[in-house]
Amino acid sequence: MKKKLAAAVLSLSIIFTIGAGSAFADSKMDKVIDKTIGTKYVSGGTSTNGFDCSGFTMFVFDKIGINLPHQSGSQYQMGSAVSRDEMRPGDLVFFNTNGKGVSHVGIYVGDGDFAHASSSRGVTISSLNDSYYVNRYVGAKRIMSTDAYKTVASDSQDNDDVQ
Repeated sequence: MKKKLAAAVLSLSIIFTIGAGSAFADSKMDKVIDKTIGTKYVSGGTSTNGFDCSGFTMFVFDKIGINLPHQSGSQYQMGSAVSRDEMRPGDLVFFNTNGKGVSHVGIYVGDGDFAHASSSRGVTISSLNDSYYVNRYVGAKRIMSTDAYKTVASDSQDNDDVQ
């Protein structure tokens, strides 16, 4: 019973963390991210059998028709730089976790939170305001054009036929 209750609480916290509070709620990208939450961390991983950070972002973007390379530093070379106050869900966020430049990447989901493959927790949602990430934040990049963003942010499985 305790395991079922814990799973229900975790599910609700994920829904409220990603879905209800996000401008991206019920979007194509949000649904892909939702399905990967809890996937274990695997170095070099690029599938729901296990992800590393850039494998996770590569997987999510592939599901919405955007190809990314499998390396956080290479992903950082893409797109346009975005300031923290101009970030929108779907922007990539980058961190220097090893002291040698960009070494970690996640996907901004709104409300100061980002989805990523954590080496200690697997695919999860974290806050950009967490002291660990604040001290290692490098910047954000916009990969999607405004038109692509509108398509991805507005379409869901329930309204794919709505223009």
